[in-house]
Amino acid sequence: MRKEQDYYFKKAKKDNYPARSVYKLKEVQEKYCLIKGGKRVLDLGCHPGSWSLYAASILGPKGIVVGVDLQKTNLEGQKGDAEIYWLCYDVYADTLVPDLKKQWPGFHVLLSDMAPQTTGSQYGDHQHSLQLVRRVLELARTILHPKGSLYVKVFQGEDFPEFVAECKPLFESIKVIKPASSRKESREVFVLGRGYRPVSKRK
Repeated sequence: MRKEQDYYFKKAKKDNYPARSVYKLKEVQEKYCLIKGGKRVLDLGCHPGSWSLYAASILGPKGIVVGVDLQKTNLEGQKGDAEIYWLCYDVYADTLVPDLKKQWPGFHVLLSDMAPQTTGSQYGDHQHSLQLVRRVLELARTILHPKGSLYVKVFQGEDFPEFVAECKPLFESIKVIKPASSRKESREVFVLGRGYRPVSKRK
């Protein structure tokens, strides 16, 4: 096991998180404070639940986390954390947005640590990753509150700059982040969008 992998794996166990991926969110939260107390967070591709648990600890008892994944997830947060609703959905399902809007008017933060099933083809994996993140961006347009934040994983490749360009008109600021806990050889990066600007609000 790689040294950095071993460190974050052990740290996650010690901190009572099911996966080391929590530190990819924790790092950006500590630097940019995108999750604020009492707000609503949607976590796409939430399984095994580390990001949702961490978000709930930041939001506090007045906040709400909705975790969505194809795999069933059912974990309890700590006392005093936000309530977590675990939903088993395909993010491409036509019923996802209507069902979310039946219960919540929208979300202040949209998180996505989703990744495609890798095939070994860098180009193919990159294109499948772009399909996922463009779906996340489509969902953001319908359920993210004005001034909201987006934090989404994507595999780098030749069409990555085009995706970043698609994000820029929708947010006041866009940053590309490579968390310290992400493997150096991994092509994964995260796009952070701050200050969501709905189309209807733009001049």
